Amino acid sequence: MAGRIRQADIDEVKARTNIADIVGERVALKSAGVGSMKGLCPFHDERSPSFHVRPQVGFYHCFGCGESGDVYSFLRAMDHVSFTEAVERLAGRVGYTLHYEDGGAAPETSGRSRLYAANAAAAEFFRARLLDPEAETARRFLGERGFDAGAAAHFGVGYAPKGWSALLDHLVAQKFTREELEQAGLVSRGQRGVYDRFRGRLVWPIRDVTGQVIGFGARKLYDDDQGPKYLNTPETPIYRKSQVLYGLDLAKRDISRGHRVVVVEGYTDVMACHLAGVTGAIATCGTAFAADHITVLRRVMGDDSASGEVVFTFDPDAAGQKAALRAFGDEKRFSAQTYVAVAPEGLDPCDLRLKRGDGAVRALMDNKVPMFEFVIDQRLSGYDLATVEGRAAGLRTAAPIVAEIRDPSLRPGYTRVLARRLGLDLSEVSAAVDRAARSARSDGASSRADDRTPMSSAAPAEAPAPELRVTVATLPRSRDVAIERDALMAFLQYGHHVDAGLLSRALAAPFTHPGLEAVRSVLASTNDASKPGWAAEAVSAVREPYRTLAAELLTSDFPARDEAHAIASANDLAVNLLRRVLDHEKTELLGAIQRVPADSADGRTLRLRLREVDIERQRLVGAQ
Repeated sequence: MAGRIRQADIDEVKARTNIADIVGERVALKSAGVGSMKGLCPFHDERSPSFHVRPQVGFYHCFGCGESGDVYSFLRAMDHVSFTEAVERLAGRVGYTLHYEDGGAAPETSGRSRLYAANAAAAEFFRARLLDPEAETARRFLGERGFDAGAAAHFGVGYAPKGWSALLDHLVAQKFTREELEQAGLVSRGQRGVYDRFRGRLVWPIRDVTGQVIGFGARKLYDDDQGPKYLNTPETPIYRKSQVLYGLDLAKRDISRGHRVVVVEGYTDVMACHLAGVTGAIATCGTAFAADHITVLRRVMGDDSASGEVVFTFDPDAAGQKAALRAFGDEKRFSAQTYVAVAPEGLDPCDLRLKRGDGAVRALMDNKVPMFEFVIDQRLSGYDLATVEGRAAGLRTAAPIVAEIRDPSLRPGYTRVLARRLGLDLSEVSAAVDRAARSARSDGASSRADDRTPMSSAAPAEAPAPELRVTVATLPRSRDVAIERDALMAFLQYGHHVDAGLLSRALAAPFTHPGLEAVRSVLASTNDASKPGWAAEAVSAVREPYRTLAAELLTSDFPARDEAHAIASANDLAVNLLRRVLDHEKTELLGAIQRVPADSADGRTLRLRLREVDIERQRLVGAQ
């Protein structure tokens, strides 16, 4: 069994890895000033981006929830892997051979990495089997839907043989255990033992946002198959269907750039859209589109404004309408504008492409209608609007929909849409919408009051004391604190560009604010800014409750036009700290001189030191 990875290798892998590339696979990052990027936090749900990444120092921090760390801690939190697995994964990514303390390199052997490896091996097995004679039915299925061998290869489509244990035998021969394969959801256990979960089916690999295979979706091909039409991987340590979107690994770049995502209903629909040029298409995997999917998409979209678009495609049948209304329930969680695209003749994107070509699929997206408008029409479709009773009932049903529109700039427009649909006076519809809004607020207040009602007559528990959390925003507003704050921000972010001697002298004197002093003392004791990862290590060494403050100083937007200006400012701040120390010493010396005889030895010593301070201060001013 391999020992610990050598620290030098850990440092080297981190130095060769751009943390922005790793974070950017899960979060859409935008420039946030010199050397800084930001996006929506992957650790908590938020509307405006407060998650900052500093690629130059290999560190991230969320100003909302306080999560921070380096590229290893990010991978560990996102993928739930051990530290060793995180290092091994990044080493493989950059092509670096790791060495262990007992000598030699070792393969990955721990849990989740084995599940990823098993799924990757299974994907290759299925792809190869698609070329076998037995897979003729599978190839014909794809061909009849307009997908050639190139399309199948692009999406990794494969074939699971009919046999009882073809995949099992293949993977066991590759040294995977039955327990690992069962945990990965690749095999099942029954009365006759362990057998392949997918047999005689067309298989799509399901990948996470980074492109790693985490599961499979398989379609029935043969009449004697008694299973469901579509069979997916069950829940596993690496596959959570409520958080997985098929095709996101292929679509994420265009989604992030174009701020538009198209939600379709199946694997072949995703393939058809991408091949037709709608490359932002994704689909859920055997589950309804829900809140967790929205969270994933918002991070990829960089959904910090209303400029983005989310387009749902639904069949215009009863099930499709129900899906649209279900999506509407979650639509309010999007900042992007949400639309519905319904194809003519009830065609899904795959059939639409097959019958009318790629252009028809692209045109489907151009003919989208706003989600609220679609939902209003669906709600009104059950009423006879030619009658007074029907219009009244339709108004009661649709008014709450308009009242729930979160954007006040949109609500008047949809009020007019509803009035036109009903053929009613605008003032009457506006009054109904206002009543619905007041009712919703009243119901919400009552619900919150109920939540606060004690369950018994016992005295309510004492409220917990608020968490002591020192942040940049809580720092006092004074000249000294501002200098200390800006200097630490500069040293953490650009200290490797400051002369080591100057930086050491600037950090030698204590600071006035206890939180900033806690950060300064760590930097002073670990003063090696040229070492890769120095700033991140220093932040992790700051004692609580000041570690969050240190993380914010490392990731805050440093006020500078460009990197050259930032480096110059860092040097100036170091000089200002030294000058502040000299000014303080000069004040002390002037006071001491007044307290001793001018012709005494102490007086002469004090005046000599005062002269030295003046010379040193003039030298500092001249160096700026």
